Amino acid sequence: MIARVIVMTLATAGLVSAQDADPGDGRDIYMSYCVQCHGFDAKGVGPMAEILSVVTPDLTELAALNDGVFPTGAVAMKIDGRAPVLAHGGDMPLFGPVFDNGKGVLVRLPSGQSMMISQTLADLVSYLETVQRP
Repeated sequence: MIARVIVMTLATAGLVSAQDADPGDGRDIYMSYCVQCHGFDAKGVGPMAEILSVVTPDLTELAALNDGVFPTGAVAMKIDGRAPVLAHGGDMPLFGPVFDNGKGVLVRLPSGQSMMISQTLADLVSYLETVQRP
């Protein structure tokens, strides 16, 4: 039992909590990486949207489409590439390697479980949660 506690302590050393996520930094990340497809207002009408072969989703409706709960884990996994994708790629670029800054963050999911993501991704997901329509 003590060995398990020590291993868990070492495994989580240096981690920060989701409260350290910064939606302001997330907005900057969104403007750099997402606005081209999802638009300035996150409604799916960015400058590239009309030339894409897939419909770019309205990111302001993610909570509404999930019974009013922002799907933190699903959003993070879609962005970083952990969500299942087709053998020849998915419908959006995978940003996991781009956003991996070596600083892990534990994010609390609506289910109560925690998920490890990069600080950059945590900031972006935090920002996306702020743009949800009521």
